[in-house]
Amino acid sequence: MDKQTTIAFVLIGIILVVWLYYTAPDPQVQETRPIDTTAVFTDSVQFPPTKKPITREPEIVEEEFFDAPVRTEEITTIENDVFIIEFSSKGGNIHKVFLKKFKNWYSINDNGEEDYYKFSVQLINFSKGNTYDLSFVSTDGKAINTAEYFFDTDRPPGKYTLSGEDSLTIQFKFIVNNGNELVKNYTFYGNRYVINSDIELIGMNNLISNNAYDLVWNGGLRAVEKNSVDEATYSNSSVYYGGEQVIFDAPSVGETEHEDFNGRVNWLAVRNKYFAAVIIPDDPSTIEGAYIEGYQETRPNSGFAKFFNSRLILPFKNTNYEKRSFKLYIGPVDYHALVDLGNNLEALVDFGGFFGLKFIVRPIAEFVLLPLFNFIHLFIPNYGFVIVVFSIIIKIVVYPLTKKSYQSMKKMQLLQPKISELKEKYKDDQQKISKETMSLYKTYGVNPAGGCWPMLLQMPIFVALWGLFQTAIELRQQPFIWWIQDLSRPDVIYDLGFKLPLFGIQEISGLAMLMGITTFIQQKMTMKDPKQQAMVYVMPVFLTILFMTFPSGLNLYYFLFNLLSIAQQQYINHRHKGDELVPVPQSKKKQGGFMSRLMEAAEQQSKTQQKKRR
Repeated sequence: MDKQTTIAFVLIGIILVVWLYYTAPDPQVQETRPIDTTAVFTDSVQFPPTKKPITREPEIVEEEFFDAPVRTEEITTIENDVFIIEFSSKGGNIHKVFLKKFKNWYSINDNGEEDYYKFSVQLINFSKGNTYDLSFVSTDGKAINTAEYFFDTDRPPGKYTLSGEDSLTIQFKFIVNNGNELVKNYTFYGNRYVINSDIELIGMNNLISNNAYDLVWNGGLRAVEKNSVDEATYSNSSVYYGGEQVIFDAPSVGETEHEDFNGRVNWLAVRNKYFAAVIIPDDPSTIEGAYIEGYQETRPNSGFAKFFNSRLILPFKNTNYEKRSFKLYIGPVDYHALVDLGNNLEALVDFGGFFGLKFIVRPIAEFVLLPLFNFIHLFIPNYGFVIVVFSIIIKIVVYPLTKKSYQSMKKMQLLQPKISELKEKYKDDQQKISKETMSLYKTYGVNPAGGCWPMLLQMPIFVALWGLFQTAIELRQQPFIWWIQDLSRPDVIYDLGFKLPLFGIQEISGLAMLMGITTFIQQKMTMKDPKQQAMVYVMPVFLTILFMTFPSGLNLYYFLFNLLSIAQQQYINHRHKGDELVPVPQSKKKQGGFMSRLMEAAEQQSKTQQKKRR
């Protein structure tokens, strides 16, 4: 290859590496399906709490109305088909949420028995306090947060079980004084992650200042994956604001940042890599804004976790009775589940994208790749084999582009001896070399950028695939074969016992090694210029190290894609073995095209240089 083509390929490699690095750790509105909030509860089961009540000594707020007597915290538990949720009488808020269909990274116990309380994902950072509270400033200037006050319930503490079409409403009430009440109503359904919630302020006029109060979600979501760094990378808080999702990320460890959003907010969300909690107001036009604060904390083994304190700002009209209604979603970041809820909640699904390519990448992932992936899964239950079939289909789709790229590179290889002759013949005249090289390209119908453009055109597809396999909850804890037991995590075959300096790699991934080997073979087949041999060895090693920490599902895809690319390139090379360069007939040469413009520019530059010498 000539110098310009070599530089082009090097730039493409740099773009690929930058893309891999930065994306590893970055339409239509549907109507919300109406939900019947009628409290109908059938076949309820009630029994004493499984744990002893916890006694806390709350701070006493010395104020005529907001006194907080010492009481015993009581837990009310609701279990339906998809979660177990605990509510605390202190704050009338959410204490813990266990998602029954999703396990922690250590999965099930040794006996193979289900123990939801021990092994299911639990999303609430209860050690930092419960969440879903009301906060405001009283008329005498005191900061009030309902997390510090004990609520009464209209049902005895204990456990209640729902299933199927069952529903149940529970009320938590804090009596400020005679005739002054803060009320939280929660309606649960037997088979849904959604909870309907009503906030009622009764007789609170002249007790809340600033004509506003906040609905608060503190602590973000609990980290539930083994790799805290990977999980924290995808953890954030966001609002749907101004017709788009605005994401707020936490700053570096030791720093705290916040952001205010003034105006209509359609929803407020906190999330980790695979799960989210979303507060969705029934009437977004009544929301005055939102506030998000974020920070990070270190974890063992160079890990870290992100925390977010988020709140919706609600107007208070200072009337005797005011009510606000919300839907509260606590569950997986599952595309189809979020689409069914409407309100553009599917924006929570991160399909990746960088350098402004999100508007191209997301539609590819959302409307092509994900539907194809799920369609294949209808026939193949094992997601590993789904990825195998998926890789073959994608390879077939991009085959015309890769074929054109390989053919162009083959022509460039055949042209190299002639270019070398020109460089030797005109070694003291660079302008002459450029002009004669352009003439060769035109004579034999070779486009020096022909191998690059097909690769660049594939880039949005590869970025979309990257985002899909990095965050798809469908792959979480899904086994393939042999040592690959979780497609959402690296497939570790050996632990070094120490971290490699500079790279921070401790665990060796089998699929990353296979991906690196196939990358080496592919580049060895492609790069014939001796000046490019360093790339043949450096790039596969670098990519192998980089891919060591990536999900095995992603590495499986790239390994298979490399295998298919090697087979394709071997086929093309064999088919065109013995080919010789044949001049393009004058009648078939394109006039005024890219090559002609290059030749004209080179010739004009040569004439200019000659005039300057005179």
